[in-house]
Amino acid sequence: MAEKLFDLTKYAASARHNAAEGIVLLKNDRNALPLPAGSTVALFGRSQYNYYKSGTGSGGMVNTRYVTGVKEALEADPRYTLEPGLKAVYDAWIKEHPFDPGKGWASEPWCQEEMPVTREIAEAAAKAADTAIVLIGRTAGEDQDNKEAAGSWLLTETEEAMIAAVTAAFERTVVLLNVGNIMDMNWVCHYDPAAVAYIWQGGQEGGNGVLDVLSGDVSPSGHLADTIAYKIADYPSSPNFGSLKKNVQQEDIYVGYRYFETFAKEKVQYPFGYGLSYTTFSIKTHTFVREENSVLICAAVTNTGSCPGKEVVQVYVEAPQGLLGKPARALAGFAKTAVIAPGQTEVVEIRIPDHVFASYDDGGKTGFRSAYVLEAGDYVFHIGANVRDTEKAGCFTLAETVLVEQLEEAMAPKEAFERMIPKKNEDGSFTVSYEAAPLGKLSAQELRYENLPAELPQTGDQGIKLADVAAGKASMDDFIAQFSDEDLITIVRGEGMSSPKVTPGCGGAFGGVTDRLLSYGIPVACCTDGPSGIRMDSGRAAFSLPNGACLASGWNVALQEELFAFEGLELRKNKIDVLLGPGLNLHRHPLNGRNFEYFSEDPLVTGKCAAAQLRGLHKQGVTGTIKHFAMNTQESGRHTTEHVASERAIRELYLRGFEIAVKEGNAHAVMTSYGPVNGFYSSSNYDLVTRILRGEWGFDGLVMTDWWAKGNDEGKPGDRTNMAAMLRAQNDLYMVSASSEDNANHDNSAEALKNGTVARAEYQRSAANICRFILGKPVFARLIGVGDELDRALAKELDEEELSFAHMIDVRMGTDGCADVDVSAIDTARGKTTMISVAIRERGIYQLVFKLRAAADLSSLAQIPMTVYKDKELAGQVTLSGADTEWRTEEITLSPCMGTFFLKLYFAQAGMEIGAMKVVMTESIEERIRQAMAEREKENAEKEE
Repeated sequence: MAEKLFDLTKYAASARHNAAEGIVLLKNDRNALPLPAGSTVALFGRSQYNYYKSGTGSGGMVNTRYVTGVKEALEADPRYTLEPGLKAVYDAWIKEHPFDPGKGWASEPWCQEEMPVTREIAEAAAKAADTAIVLIGRTAGEDQDNKEAAGSWLLTETEEAMIAAVTAAFERTVVLLNVGNIMDMNWVCHYDPAAVAYIWQGGQEGGNGVLDVLSGDVSPSGHLADTIAYKIADYPSSPNFGSLKKNVQQEDIYVGYRYFETFAKEKVQYPFGYGLSYTTFSIKTHTFVREENSVLICAAVTNTGSCPGKEVVQVYVEAPQGLLGKPARALAGFAKTAVIAPGQTEVVEIRIPDHVFASYDDGGKTGFRSAYVLEAGDYVFHIGANVRDTEKAGCFTLAETVLVEQLEEAMAPKEAFERMIPKKNEDGSFTVSYEAAPLGKLSAQELRYENLPAELPQTGDQGIKLADVAAGKASMDDFIAQFSDEDLITIVRGEGMSSPKVTPGCGGAFGGVTDRLLSYGIPVACCTDGPSGIRMDSGRAAFSLPNGACLASGWNVALQEELFAFEGLELRKNKIDVLLGPGLNLHRHPLNGRNFEYFSEDPLVTGKCAAAQLRGLHKQGVTGTIKHFAMNTQESGRHTTEHVASERAIRELYLRGFEIAVKEGNAHAVMTSYGPVNGFYSSSNYDLVTRILRGEWGFDGLVMTDWWAKGNDEGKPGDRTNMAAMLRAQNDLYMVSASSEDNANHDNSAEALKNGTVARAEYQRSAANICRFILGKPVFARLIGVGDELDRALAKELDEEELSFAHMIDVRMGTDGCADVDVSAIDTARGKTTMISVAIRERGIYQLVFKLRAAADLSSLAQIPMTVYKDKELAGQVTLSGADTEWRTEEITLSPCMGTFFLKLYFAQAGMEIGAMKVVMTESIEERIRQAMAEREKENAEKEE
């Protein structure tokens, strides 16, 4: 049999490997781990019944075929036995305390109700089991930050009581944290469990990855990508986190370990980069060479223990304080070894360009304003297994300050504030001091005027197609010059969500979204969430990946690249051109709910992970959208909360990961964030999108907004209709509109073109960016039938479930609120499923109206059920008997509908005949709202009288 191109077995193995690689072992006393074969395990914690594969929101909404949690993995392994008495207690309790999914978007609780574990329960389990494993579960996500509260950052009383009872009864207690974010760890000191590990949210293969580490099949090699302090108040960003109006980032560049290693080492419980193994390693400097514009370090890593394992080699730079002030240490490079056998040595090479450890002078103290510099003094490099456990690798000295890169001021603050700087004490330590952050002097609007692109004279339709540009028969300028103003303002509007023009259930469609644009040979490209796997709201299954925090903790960029090459194939198979991820925002504060899908508090780790994922996707011709550009460091108030930060902090920290992804990962697409930074919403920030991203970094791809984002003019509030401001910034694509052609968002494009507040050339420039992007993607290859061999080969591998989606029936509602379904395409055979996509014009209550009967040749006792699902919910069921041979009408009322929704018809038995089927609107929610508003206005008017 020929080998499959898209092999789910290999995909699962890669995901499992990545999940195991990211597990961080923090404590392992009393020979607790690995578990010997033959162990009987008492498994505590209700998270064994609801393993969190990911966080919530767009970064985790993946419909999976299966999820293997820790319980399922242990049960399937013949080496281990789960203690049956405790299992029975939990089974009974869970029946009375089901999982609480919350109600609506971003409403799922941070944790689920925990079963109380008494001393008697724990002691009874200890008589039958030699090992206790306690699972603690947490979630958070989009629009839902964590809180310094029990059940989120802190343990609940029930969880604490459980750990107390279990550690008292068992010598070998292992606590596993199935979480997306770091959390309070003070309980470790108090209860002293034998072993503690962060297992994160490992996707659908997460439990198997945990099993590999518990069993010793894999020695743990994960290291923390965040600092764990004793108190949430110890994080320097805490005083300026969570505001719904404005966060002034006074901590400046001193985020995470950069702060703690400089000012407050004693406040750290587990340092950045920390992680244990089942073996031990020696890391020694092999060579240290100062090269031109870089440093080369080769490290000899020797396994000094008794079992094979991997190690992460981390290099930190200690730069001179100079005039600018520096963190005591900053990560400059890292590498992960292969598996090293006991007694063996591997030499790893780490090359560090000067730019990595240069400092940005945003005030001109060094004589080089708006520039990256290396100040005079000693540059000491430390090498080791975490930020604390290091030895000196080498150093070099600069006699005078060196200019590394001269830039121009961009994104500088206009609001005065003070930022943190180190003040050196007599004993060589540092205390926190403050200085005024340099304020901006340049006007982005004036710079825009000076650099407007040249307008292309409109030629009208000359018969040039996009394929002609691809073939070199015409230039992109000639192609775009054909576009009318209407063409220009429609192509910059993406459509969705769940647009019927692309793969069902995906996040958005863009490109040829109107008949006019299609006539130019522009296909409709497809994009969808997200960082932890493909989201398709149609219900179609996809693979759920380990989350960003887990992958970053693995510090293995080659392994991530391999995983995302599989993800790229899955995107190709589903005819999706662009994944909306990875997310690159820094873990400025541990309570950011979206930290699960972002990577780290460090920009180098962040950028290297993102670049690896992009390289994996690019191997299959698809790409990812790096997001959220920039500074989405909290979910509370993310649409409007302003971030006030220095230009230095923005460049050295918050943009650095994106810069690495662009330069090393060759990013093709960028998504701007929601909120404002230093006065400008990111979507309309000319400095961010044009001057830095495109001008300084050389990015030549596509920039899109986040869904329903706002833009603004300087000094003005954000507005979703202000398309002109976004186009001026060169944010090419507004996501999303229900209808580009109808201007469903009522944006100001036509008005702005007419009155000149945005230049036609700027619309032409963005249209060209969109078309150029589409030219290089699979959707265009499929259109012209050249370069689509991979798509055709993958199409031959569709399974039955995928075929039901591939042959989905498209239904579009008419102006009369009614639509017929082509019943000839419905397969009513036993066990068959038919998928229907319904695109409606107006929010409302809808009904399915069927004309049905039973086939004439059936027994009168036959039962013939048809089950109908709307999206993921059961909508209703119709059952006929074999005696129902006359046509009859049946109705199923659907829950409130908007946009595009999906129906699934499942036939458990054959024999049903469908003569007709309609989708009918029975009530307009829009009209109900209009009537309510009219009544309210009438009441207010009467009160005024």
